[in-house]
Amino acid sequence: MIRAAASLELLQACALIHDDVMDGSDTRRGAPAVHRSLEALHKHAHWRGSSKDFGVAGAILLGDLCLSWADQLFFDSGMPADALLRTKPLLDATRTELMAGQYLDVVEQARADISPDRALLVARYKSAKYTVERPLHIGASLAGASPELLDVMSDYGLPLGEAFQLRDDVLGVFGDPDTTGKPAGDDLREGKQTYLIACASERATPSQLNALRSGLGDPHLTDQDVDGLRELIVETGALAQIEDRIAQSTENALSALQSVPLENGAGEVLAALAIAATRRSH
Repeated sequence: MIRAAASLELLQACALIHDDVMDGSDTRRGAPAVHRSLEALHKHAHWRGSSKDFGVAGAILLGDLCLSWADQLFFDSGMPADALLRTKPLLDATRTELMAGQYLDVVEQARADISPDRALLVARYKSAKYTVERPLHIGASLAGASPELLDVMSDYGLPLGEAFQLRDDVLGVFGDPDTTGKPAGDDLREGKQTYLIACASERATPSQLNALRSGLGDPHLTDQDVDGLRELIVETGALAQIEDRIAQSTENALSALQSVPLENGAGEVLAALAIAATRRSH
């Protein structure tokens, strides 16, 4: 079971490596992103060609390897063959939904006029389903869970996954670099079209909207510029709106756990996970 579960960590690694390439992120968890590490390797070795292109190519290949290794580790985990075959469609759906979510994210970054509803759709497919709902489905299926229990896992996992992503959006703008491992306001410099930004845009006055659009996506924003945009977002009420949404989604997830008895303390563990995922500071 541990090997089967670890396969999802390799799927996560694939997603993060490729996500950093697509976002042009310099860091991940306080260290250089994979493509930046490989770019530095090329540069310091004085190899031929573009260091940047080498880094991107290497990161794409490593992400692909992680996706392949995830499949290999899952099917070599030692779980019973009938459990693996029963669960394979869920694993396939996880990967498909993840790629769809990443593409939706790319589309919205290009359109640069995201609405709150579209931002939530991206959050559902890019994060909520593969981070929480589908891993729960996969674990429950391997254990022989009933279809009714899988439905409960969706009722718990989707709102929790949404709340987890919305907390990540807040931290991307208001988080402390010492705990997030990323520079302050990095999401603003990258121009990420998140639910927070969508809400701020929807609620902003014309002058606030102009200021938000001028600063969002500017890689040269100073710390003072970031503070100004943060203040603007707070003034629109967008931060309060997203905090309310996180609280409501978390409550919905916790309520779903009460609808079915779970064995061996699983309900308590999932309830604790909901709190840890939505009240985190990094």
